[in-house]
Amino acid sequence: MTAATDTATTAVQPPSTPRIAFIDNARFLIMLMVVIAHPLFHFISLDAGRALYYWLNLLMMPAFAMLSGYISRNFCGTPKEIQRTVSTLVIPYIIVEASYQVLQRHFTGGPDPYMLLSPKWVAWFLAALFLWRLTTPIWRNLRHPIIVSIVISLIVPLTEVPNVFAIPKTLGMLPFYVIGMFMTIDRFERLATLRTRIASAAVLIAVAVACALYSTNWDVSWTKWRHRYGEAALDATPLEGIATRSVLIIVGLLMSFAIISLASRRYTWMSRCGERTLYCYLLHGFVVMALLHTTGVFEWLKGLQEVGLVIMIAGAIALAIALMSKTVAVLFKPIFESNLDWAFRPRERLPK
Repeated sequence: MTAATDTATTAVQPPSTPRIAFIDNARFLIMLMVVIAHPLFHFISLDAGRALYYWLNLLMMPAFAMLSGYISRNFCGTPKEIQRTVSTLVIPYIIVEASYQVLQRHFTGGPDPYMLLSPKWVAWFLAALFLWRLTTPIWRNLRHPIIVSIVISLIVPLTEVPNVFAIPKTLGMLPFYVIGMFMTIDRFERLATLRTRIASAAVLIAVAVACALYSTNWDVSWTKWRHRYGEAALDATPLEGIATRSVLIIVGLLMSFAIISLASRRYTWMSRCGERTLYCYLLHGFVVMALLHTTGVFEWLKGLQEVGLVIMIAGAIALAIALMSKTVAVLFKPIFESNLDWAFRPRERLPK
């Protein structure tokens, strides 16, 4: 697939966790960005399309990783938590990644052979969240977990790391997850003050202006978090690579806090949609893939220049909202949040 296929995701919320309106509202907003970003890759030859694509990539996955860390902060590896993790992460990963690779081979002839353990598109975030969640108790017990996670993110691209379960991206984006783990409702609520919201809007606008002015000189591969510094995609020395990734971490954190700050604190229809981002995340890629390989809609829209870009964005927003509907959730919950009681031993029979 294209470079855009590395973008994507959602945090899976344990059923026992009370819903928090602004968290769900933020997830809704970020999911809109995810669905827009995938087809947007085909418009990066337009200045406006490239600037928006870069801006979205700087924000959406760092923000989702941070929210995932917050939601998963109490994970201890109990039998119930393990079963829930297998149900909402492992099974969907296998289904979605296998389906994507089969369809991709049908349309393009690759990958050949199939590489189920090397995610090629949206399923990478499920693999990352699975690994992050399993290591959550470790991060809770380290003395300086945030510093350690940042150091890991900065030094991993110095060497070759295989893409098994998207390890390069998983470690690259680790600081956002770990920082999210140590957020609290009180800390999030401090972001809701008028002064902070004004500053948040200023941050997002300033980054957007920078993307509009300079993104033609930037390689979007930096925002994929998977390449070695010395690879052709980045072509950076170790010091240049560490410096650039440090800037990306800072910008990602500022933008993540900003979008959470600006998310509504009221419970609305967006909150209800935000509860169902899992289905939208896993399903929207099939729609984009079908349109890309069976129609010429993206080329036609690109020919319309900025008008086509606006039409594409409107269509992506409509698709995202439709895939976050209750109807879709009812239809796909048995698949993506399956009941696996039959596969696990009754908890009372587990050895003490």
